[in-house]
Amino acid sequence: MAKPRVGVQLIVFGEKIEQDLPGVMKAVAAAGYDGVEIGMPSDAASVARFRQALEGTGLAVVGAHSGFTQWDDPDVVAQRIGAVKDLGGRFVITSGRFQTLDEYRNAARVMNEVGKQCREEGVVFCYHNHNWEFDLLDGAKPIHLIAEETDPELVKFCPDVYWIDVGGEQPADFIARYCDRCPTLHFKDGLGGEQYREFRELGQGNTDLAAALKAALACDPEWIVVEQDVTSLDPGESCRISRDYLKTLGL
Repeated sequence: MAKPRVGVQLIVFGEKIEQDLPGVMKAVAAAGYDGVEIGMPSDAASVARFRQALEGTGLAVVGAHSGFTQWDDPDVVAQRIGAVKDLGGRFVITSGRFQTLDEYRNAARVMNEVGKQCREEGVVFCYHNHNWEFDLLDGAKPIHLIAEETDPELVKFCPDVYWIDVGGEQPADFIARYCDRCPTLHFKDGLGGEQYREFRELGQGNTDLAAALKAALACDPEWIVVEQDVTSLDPGESCRISRDYLKTLGL
């Protein structure tokens, strides 16, 4: 069983993504990562911009993330799949928030359709959780409803271990439950509880990342992706701290 590659979600770089994308990529490479997960490129010019910034860095593209809008538009879906493929990525990732179980069921129906298109094109469609999918809604947790209503061959998960923790479940247990649906995972840390918006570099918060990583490695994932929404540090330094922490866990 090969070790997964380690990537980082570029969200931690904030405005620097627009101001100095080549510098962002160089900082990621210098911090010891294998690849990056990006926001979904909206057009060919955005794809070209990312491709140019990646040149000479040795970094791969894990995939791209988009919120849950326009996934029922075949042209938009085709553009998004094409953008990920053009950059050599494997994962087309989405996330969303809905008000009723029926809305979640409808979203699951759309995800099955998109997942089928992705599989036909040789990429993988993933749903990325936040904490709200773990709140009871009419007696059910939406995250598990999504699992039940989607085809596991077409729709995978990109579990975010911190948001699982904030949502009240053990990340290791969730990963083990859906092991066959976890080809890429987000590792995030923070203070949790009422301070759940206080994000931290890996190993600086309260999430049991060691247990989560043990469970993740048992699923033989392709990628472990560091994600930190914001940082008080220089983003490059933040990335380095999190990467060094994963090294202490053997990754």
